[in-house]
Amino acid sequence: MNWLLVIAGGMLGAPLRYLTDRAVQTRHDSVFPWGTFLVNMGGCLMLGLLTGAAAGQRLQLLLGMGLCGALTTYSTFSYETLRLAEEGARLFAVANVVLSLVVGVGATFAGVGLAHAIWG
Repeated sequence: MNWLLVIAGGMLGAPLRYLTDRAVQTRHDSVFPWGTFLVNMGGCLMLGLLTGAAAGQRLQLLLGMGLCGALTTYSTFSYETLRLAEEGARLFAVANVVLSLVVGVGATFAGVGLAHAIWG
């Protein structure tokens, strides 16, 4: 049963990532990968909320592993960073790495803090 929860969450997360990425990227005329950045930061915030809320195992599997696992993407982040560096946009590549790490960890802590403020 657990693997079905992960699959169900992934079935929601993967298309949500793709659609969000495309919607964001079409609105920005920039080489910076704003779509991937946004979905990754949203996933960090959501995982922080789940962790802070001490969600049950089934909810963690559905939303944490399934939805967030498919929504966020380390491989696309890595590929886009490499592509930026190869195309000579090294400042954007460095910014992508630094911002993703700093904002991602911050979003996770913010999610935990928000969950504690809401649910104690």
